[in-house]
Amino acid sequence: MRERFWRRGFAVAGAAALAATLSTGTAGASSGAAWIGDGYPNTPQGVWCVQHLANHVARQQGRATVAEDKLWGPRTKAQVQWFQSFVGVTPDGIVGPFTGDNLLYRGDPGYGGTSGSCFAHIPSDSGLTD
Repeated sequence: MRERFWRRGFAVAGAAALAATLSTGTAGASSGAAWIGDGYPNTPQGVWCVQHLANHVARQQGRATVAEDKLWGPRTKAQVQWFQSFVGVTPDGIVGPFTGDNLLYRGDPGYGGTSGSCFAHIPSDSGLTD
């Protein structure tokens, strides 16, 4: 009886820990930066950083840029999808840690990397180093 009690307690604790982990879309993100895209908080600074960093890469590739207006919309989403295709990830239009790392690594060095001002606003947890 005592063993069943302990097993049940461990199962409940484990399920609670798993639920807490899965409910945080930004676990491990740089400075707690939220994911960016449809259905996410989309802070103005975070959206501007996405626009600016993606535009930097777009200019290098001879692609049109989007307005750096701090507003998440269909053009910014399309630019993120283009960027994701460019770096070889599924183009879902959501800036999570992997897309964030690529933006920070490939975008404007004055704002990207781990020392640029966008690092705190872009989700990143894949071990980006300067």
